[in-house]
Amino acid sequence: MDAVPERYEALLCSAARRLTGAKHRSFIAEVTESLCDGNVRRAERRFGWGRETIQKGLHERRTGLRCVENFAARGRPRWETENPQRAIDIREIVEPRTQVDPELKSARRYTNMSAAEVLESLREQKHYRTEDLPSERSMRDILNRMNYRLKRIQKGKPLKKTKDTDAIFANVRAVHEQSRLEPDTLEISVDTKAKVSLGEYSRGGKKPD
Repeated sequence: MDAVPERYEALLCSAARRLTGAKHRSFIAEVTESLCDGNVRRAERRFGWGRETIQKGLHERRTGLRCVENFAARGRPRWETENPQRAIDIREIVEPRTQVDPELKSARRYTNMSAAEVLESLREQKHYRTEDLPSERSMRDILNRMNYRLKRIQKGKPLKKTKDTDAIFANVRAVHEQSRLEPDTLEISVDTKAKVSLGEYSRGGKKPD
């Protein structure tokens, strides 16, 4: 092993920390081969680099193949995906008090349940322990990820005018004019209202009372 001043060793460690991924492994593998005769344990003791990382870097230099990093698998999994039953329980609690976008302009679902109310329902209805539940702020993020937004639920409103309204009345006027010219035709005026379904409103668009 070549004698390298301590200040240069610190410089090599600093350079390695500035690199990431394959470049990081390639650099420490080159240093290991040049200064430690390719000895993984020696490089680990001397520079403090991880043994598995050094071995992977040496393998990549020998074969010319690069290992693909799986960054998505790093970190702690999300609370609702770590156990799929948790997401199911949340939906069972929130859905009865949820409605779609009243204007049908997005796929968002609106609920009048706050994060604190959802946490309380998980404890009382689903028997979760307090220590197993996330914080109120984390639950708010979970609800947002599950496409729920806190909003006062609106009562269903009738559609005032459909895209076919003008055509319908134009046809009524034409029939009316035609019937006026026929003496055997009796005109009857009837006032009717048609029900139009706008979406999945909570309680079918009716008031709680």
